[in-house]
Amino acid sequence: MPSAGDRPRRRVRIVPRGPLLIEGPVEIVLPDGTEVVCDRFVVAICQCHRSRIYPLCDTSHRRARPSRRREE
Repeated sequence: MPSAGDRPRRRVRIVPRGPLLIEGPVEIVLPDGTEVVCDRFVVAICQCHRSRIYPLCDTSHRRARPSRRREE
């Protein structure tokens, strides 16, 4: 395994009420030891646990909460 100085930094963006956006490619290790490899440029990691493709986000968080319409 390369030392921390040899690996490029990865940017992680936290989206309020949405996924974690991580610059890819990434390897994700789940609590049960399952590994998910994703070669995408940006990887969206589900935080709501509603995704059908968990741990990756499928935008289920958008349907899970009522939309807020601006009162005019």
